Amino acid sequence: MKLKMVNGAGELQVSEAAFGREFNEALVHQVLNAYRAAGRAGTKAQKTRAEVRGGGRKPWAQKGTGQARAGSNRSPIWVGGGRAFAAKPRSFEQKVNRKMYRGAIRAMLSELARTERLLVAEQLALEAPKTRLLAGQLKSWTLQSVLIVVEALDEKLFLAARNLPHVEVIEAAALNPLSLMRHDKVLMTVGAVKMLEERLQ
Repeated sequence: MKLKMVNGAGELQVSEAAFGREFNEALVHQVLNAYRAAGRAGTKAQKTRAEVRGGGRKPWAQKGTGQARAGSNRSPIWVGGGRAFAAKPRSFEQKVNRKMYRGAIRAMLSELARTERLLVAEQLALEAPKTRLLAGQLKSWTLQSVLIVVEALDEKLFLAARNLPHVEVIEAAALNPLSLMRHDKVLMTVGAVKMLEERLQ
């Protein structure tokens, strides 16, 4: 399989095992949901009627007042009372095997390559960490919403990209399904492609 070079100077031969798989929508959906769930803090906490301070004394007599019966002023139906079904800290983690995770990444990369949304550049080097320089380079390649994948993070490139709203720079080792889904196109360096080929074989 071949990937298109971003400057139109040819194509890069890549492995079918990593970039030529069929798109498994169910697997990608499951892995993406699991990845997003793992990012949730799960620290929400509320108090039940047993945990709210006060409410030890019966507010008024059971009979003779004309009021409805009440045993505590910390009942869930009272203002200031506890929650009937109080939220407690919990983990939202979903188990995903390594084989499934890599399979989803392979499927997403293959679909990007099939739809010509995966592009390759020889290298991405900037003279200075200037947003203007990177924006001009991406504009010349007609790239707006783009994920840039490099083999090793370059500080100049990272600083230049962080103020562009639809541009993200990530190392090949940290590639994840959410970043792949979030952008219209993916731009990889040749080194990043080789790293992913080895990792996804």
